[in-house]
Amino acid sequence: MKLFSNTSQGLKAFVCCLGLTLATFAVSAQTAAKADAGEDKRFEERSREVQERSQQVALKVLRIELEKGARELQKEFPKRPEVYELLFAIAGESEPEKAKQLSKEVVDGHASDEVKEAARGLLKKLEAVGKPVEMKFTGIDGREVDISKMKGKVVLIDFWATWCTPCVRELPNVQASYDKLHAKGFEIIGISFDQKKDVLEKFVSEKKMPWPQYFDGQGWGNKLGKEFGITSIPAMWLLDKNGILRDANARENLTEKVEKLLAEK
Repeated sequence: MKLFSNTSQGLKAFVCCLGLTLATFAVSAQTAAKADAGEDKRFEERSREVQERSQQVALKVLRIELEKGARELQKEFPKRPEVYELLFAIAGESEPEKAKQLSKEVVDGHASDEVKEAARGLLKKLEAVGKPVEMKFTGIDGREVDISKMKGKVVLIDFWATWCTPCVRELPNVQASYDKLHAKGFEIIGISFDQKKDVLEKFVSEKKMPWPQYFDGQGWGNKLGKEFGITSIPAMWLLDKNGILRDANARENLTEKVEKLLAEK
């Protein structure tokens, strides 16, 4: 019996549920403030800040407690692969240096081959910052995507899914950045973790998302997600005009980050 076979999914579900609860509160409170359009806009911005801050605090507390428990289990059951699966799940939600430490421990420990492969992928992602990204695929609309041919453009790689509440909640910010800066050289590539193509196509059409989307129907087994060590979504990578990964956590202040990279010579 695998005690922690769904730990990583559990952490993601925890974040999504928390985001959904806070978003519901935000919508209810916003409805009461409809009389003032300016106030509505300010409320949206502030409520988004509150949601993101609350999620980060909750995750930090959860990570600390989970690692304490994992270390206790590790002392008692040092060769159980489930312990290393738990450590890897924690790594996927940790700060870069902590994530590197835990991932290396998993790779060198008694984890299953599958978890070790995932840990190597996470290390690859963490070590990718400052290096060129190579990615090539055919989008769901038939468009050919090749990052090597996008030199001169600032590119956002958005790892996401239609079922991910934080991803969907982040979409207006992403669209606003795209609308404002696309004409100046900003491009977006979507990497979907959906499992049903028709659901993805309908969502993209309804939300008027003009950028290309990668889809293979594998969910968390997404080929590009595994290749680049993506263990949680939304994950946003920002590439400069030379195709170099400059930011592996580009969600916050996205517009400002893109503008800064566009201004570089």
